[in-house]
Amino acid sequence: MGNGLRGAVALAAAALLALTAAGCGGDDADGGKVKITWWHGQSAPYDEPLKKLAAEYSRAHPDVEIVPQLGTSNVDDMLQKVTAALAGGDAPDIAYMYGSWTASLAENRKVVDLSDTVKDPSFGWADFWESERAAATVDGKVVGVPAVVDNLGVVYNKKLFDAAGVPHPKADWTWDDFRAAAKKLTDPGKNVYGTAYPVSGGEDTVWRLWPMLWQQGGSILTPDDKKAAFNTPQAAAALDLWRGMARDDKSVYLDQNGEKFLPLFQSGKVAMVVTGPFALLDFKEHGIDYGAVQLPGYNGNHETISGPDFWVLFDNGSRRERAAREFTAWLSKPEQDARWSLAAGNLPLRKATTQLPEYKKYVADFPGAAEFVANLANAKKARPSSAAYAKFSEAIGDAITTSLIAGDPASKTLGEAAKETDDLLAKEK
Repeated sequence: MGNGLRGAVALAAAALLALTAAGCGGDDADGGKVKITWWHGQSAPYDEPLKKLAAEYSRAHPDVEIVPQLGTSNVDDMLQKVTAALAGGDAPDIAYMYGSWTASLAENRKVVDLSDTVKDPSFGWADFWESERAAATVDGKVVGVPAVVDNLGVVYNKKLFDAAGVPHPKADWTWDDFRAAAKKLTDPGKNVYGTAYPVSGGEDTVWRLWPMLWQQGGSILTPDDKKAAFNTPQAAAALDLWRGMARDDKSVYLDQNGEKFLPLFQSGKVAMVVTGPFALLDFKEHGIDYGAVQLPGYNGNHETISGPDFWVLFDNGSRRERAAREFTAWLSKPEQDARWSLAAGNLPLRKATTQLPEYKKYVADFPGAAEFVANLANAKKARPSSAAYAKFSEAIGDAITTSLIAGDPASKTLGEAAKETDDLLAKEK
């Protein structure tokens, strides 16, 4: 989902690293009911399944009370709020956190290492998709348990394709096919664009470029995470493809705040969007006749990116930590996954969930969901587990935005972003 990691959030990440292990509201007193505060970050009505699960678990475990709370209405602010709570000694026991924060979280001693929990054979860690496990793990420390998983594919408006006489995309399509289709689908007279790109400069801008880099065998950083590796001719060609579409073909709606392109798709003004399964519920409710397909590829490689988010646990004393671990393990079972993820229109967190009856109903209710589930197999890499990622992602977001809006060549903008990335990484060591 769009992980806005700018401004105050970046400052919050830095503050989180500075916190010490002292004064975080530990509660090891013997006896009495253990209360677990759970900041789930889900607004109504998506919080209803979680409230029901919390109540059910509390009834089945009389010595534990799970207290679900919103935490913050915008998950972009969750890191900042948790940071403040840690500093004030009143942290939640469990919080919903973006996957791109895991590197910062891993360095804080109040974040519970869940390595032993997931290694228990009963947990079924191998049943989670590779992208989830990779994003959860920083230098051997498992920072969180998957709460939501997604990936990027292409959703297209069937009626616009048919009206323009453009064949529906097939799974083996290329980025050149994508560009050609977008150009044919563009109709200036009707204010219809072939596709769109969010150019807010945040993570929603950046993560759309990474699959195109990975598909060509590239990497974001060098293997030792010490220098930028994304400034390559292949990455420049990928960004220049979008630049050519936007500047020459004029087939790309450039969404400067990242909030308009999906509504424009819903209103029939954009024919194709690179998006994730999180958009399907709105598309369905707007009555769009849409299809979904994996990303275009290079040389048969259709690698995508996944943005898993996590339940992260905080050390508030051994009794509360133990109870939070047990609840999180229970919540992650396939049966509960079906009642939370599938009920909210999210992808299943585990492969075993796809074998349950609820999954059959889910894919019937949400056209395109099965394609996004299958696309999880194409999510093979995670963003770098570097505490500097949030900062150098801003530089890359600016590079993409400058190329698409101002028309600067990708080799120039990516080169400048790579230099800034190297400087930031040097300060982290």
